[in-house]
Amino acid sequence: MVNVLQDIWIINDGGIVMFHHTFDDKMDEQLFGGLLSALNSFAEELSRGGLKYFELGERNYTILKRAGYLFVANAARNVKPKRMSQELHDVCEIFFNLYSEEILNSWNSDVSIFFDFEKQIENSLEKTMSEFKRAFW
Repeated sequence: MVNVLQDIWIINDGGIVMFHHTFDDKMDEQLFGGLLSALNSFAEELSRGGLKYFELGERNYTILKRAGYLFVANAARNVKPKRMSQELHDVCEIFFNLYSEEILNSWNSDVSIFFDFEKQIENSLEKTMSEFKRAFW
């Protein structure tokens, strides 16, 4: 995995954002999670499989649905959708390896148990300029 994804959200089937990593905190993550959950449900009604990919502004978004969870990520427009999907698939695998079905089924809506997940996927995440500077200055 090589630092492709900018933002990531993991959303449960109720639309609650369980984990998110964003470059810019301008957007309320729970509002975004609810919106994407609703859009995916609408897309599933129209066609089998739901929403998988869309463009918004200067970013491409990819969505992976697995075991009732939506994994959503974005990247710069020059990143190919297939590459984004592979990175997101890798993130998904790490998530389910770290958090067993038992943990997820007994989850009590406390998102703090997922705070350390970012460390597990940092190789997939594009670095902000401040992080880049800290590494080299």
